[in-house]
Formats: sequence, structure tokens, C-alpha cells
Amino acid sequence: MSYKHVSFEEKMALLNQSMQVYGKFGEFFGKLREGQAPEKFSREFLKDLGFKSSNWHAAIGLLKGLGFLSSDGAPTKKYMEFLDPTRWQIVLAEAVKEAYSDIFVMKREPTSNDVQMIAGKYKSTYNMSDTASDRAARTFLALLDLCDKDTLLGQTQPDVVGSSELEDHPVPETAPSPVPASVQHSSSPAQHATPPAPIGLNYNIQIHLPATKDIEVYNAIFKSLREHIIE
Repeated sequence: MSYKHVSFEEKMALLNQSMQVYGKFGEFFGKLREGQAPEKFSREFLKDLGFKSSNWHAAIGLLKGLGFLSSDGAPTKKYMEFLDPTRWQIVLAEAVKEAYSDIFVMKREPTSNDVQMIAGKYKSTYNMSDTASDRAARTFLALLDLCDKDTLLGQTQPDVVGSSELEDHPVPETAPSPVPASVQHSSSPAQHATPPAPIGLNYNIQIHLPATKDIEVYNAIFKSLREHIIE
């Protein structure tokens, strides 16, 4: 029985780059964030970071598969975005979802309990041995642990209403109230025979909001209206 060889290029949706040292991914990606991106990511650069074992050589292929490095080892825009301390987990999550999308098709929220299912996917796709497929599955799960969970699930945090939304939905101006019939005077003398009804007064307050991107300015205006007029 012969098996068809499946190349890396044919199966971009299931990254085939496993590492023996997946248990130290937290330390590895932490070191990457601490420093600057090199001109070329090489084995020598790995040694400079403190990862001198040959087991770390596969990290270069892994970073290429995640889109952090180009084919010649140059850091990509995604690598630069990963260096942002406030967004690195989001960037990594986006990269993992893209590189391992076949796994997310099988299960929306894969966990360590799914290691056998994931290993089976590798075994059937790449004709791997049990050991190799298990290592590939655990490499994926180790990456998963570092990712932003909301990004993996496709959830985003709601943003505070910004100035652009206020411009799209401006505060409507209050239309002038019609003058009550009781204050509409006629020029006919006969209609003045009876005393006029008491005059009612309506106040029409129009607010012209300043053009600003600071949402706190609007909050302060509406708070003042509530305290001094409504209440």
C-alpha cells in the first residue's frame, strides 16, 4: 500500500511543525517580546536568546508557519505586532486560528482533553507515527494556552462610544413647541369680550454640543442638565 505525500504548502490549514520543547513556549515567546526583532531570525539569534539546544531549531519553522517570519527568516508585520505588550495574545490567537483552522473546524473550543482527537487528525492527514502526531497535537495545545481566548472564539469587547459614532448619530435638536391656542390673539374686538385664559409658558432649550473626541465632555454636559434642569 502506498501513501500520498502531503506537502506543507498543500495543508496550510493544519500546520505541520512540532517541537519537543513545547512545554517551554511561555518562556520562549516571552523572550521574543522582551527584545527587538532581528533582521533575520537564525539559529544564532536563538542562541543569543538563551535557547542553545538543537531542539529549538524547529522554532524557526514554527514561526514561519504562524506567519511571524517570511520564507527567508525576516520578521513580518505580524511579528512586529506581536511585540506590542498589550496585544501579543490577540496577535498569536489570530495566527493560531489561521494556521490550524482545520482543528477549529472539528471543534470550536479545543482543549487538552482533545489531544487524541487532534493527534488523530495529524496521523490521518500526514501519515505520522503515534509519537509524531501526539507531539504535533501537544505543540498546538501549548500555543493555544498562550492565546487570547476571546479572539479564539471570535468575540470582541464592546468599545466605548467614540466621537465618530456621535457624528453618525447626532443628538437631535428639540423642535420648537407650538404656541398654545390660549396665547393666539385675534384682531376682532368681539373676541375680547371675555377675559383671556391664563397664559401658559413653554421653554424650548436647544443644546449645541462642541466638536470634540473626548466622550467625557458629553458626559459632563448631560450630567449637568440632569442635575440643574430635570431634577
